Amino acid sequence: MTAIAVTIAGSDSGGGAGIQADLKTFSALGVYGASVITALTAQNTLGVQGIHDVPPDFVAQQMDSVFSDLAVGAVKIGMLSRPAVIEAVAHGLERHGIRRIVLDPVMVAASGDRLLVPEAVDTLKQALLPKALLVTPNLPEAAAILDEAMADDDRTMVRQAERILALGPTAVLLKGGHGTGAQSIDILVDADGVHRFIAPRITTRNTHGTGCTLSSAIAAGLAKDLLLADAVAAGKNFITAAIRASTTLQIGNGHGPVHHFHAYWS
Repeated sequence: MTAIAVTIAGSDSGGGAGIQADLKTFSALGVYGASVITALTAQNTLGVQGIHDVPPDFVAQQMDSVFSDLAVGAVKIGMLSRPAVIEAVAHGLERHGIRRIVLDPVMVAASGDRLLVPEAVDTLKQALLPKALLVTPNLPEAAAILDEAMADDDRTMVRQAERILALGPTAVLLKGGHGTGAQSIDILVDADGVHRFIAPRITTRNTHGTGCTLSSAIAAGLAKDLLLADAVAAGKNFITAAIRASTTLQIGNGHGPVHHFHAYWS
């Protein structure tokens, strides 16, 4: 059986994040990728110039088309900018009995442009967090979900991850990419306790699409029937290598993309 993963997210016209990053990641990891587009963005390495939301009923129609035909092994959810779209996605997941869900609560692009309207945060927490197998917030996103200051040490990261876990997902991966220090530490909290995934912190401006890429790499692992912790470890290795190799790319004038095909391009 061919491993299949679906990304439900926004399109990045610059190709570095969103649907484009997710499909590149699935392909690089040997997983067939399908997509449900929730928004179109006019976007490049310098920022987001415009957002055009896809109507909720058409988001639902895309989900019905994909899930009624393909044997989907895992779903990654990214940019959902408005409450009505979030609700449409939540209903679609329930309608089709989807359980292997990786939710990346995308709120702000690497450029600093906001991708989620403030009033949608509560809808995200109530409608989607409880359905997720894994939620993958970065430090600013965790702070926004909890309405508190951004974590600045390991102990606070664990506490915030545990607070998000209490909102209903099966597991939380709090990403430390926005932190400081020589190591980038991601903290996974689930029913079995606290697990840390550590990699060297790489100094680069090419950070566009890092969160999208990690969450879709984890979803790819789940689609191949890896256990959650193993999928997280594999995803962490993939994004670390993609960031390290990003310096070989010369894309745009701002925050460039990571190198999804670092293992294949010369």
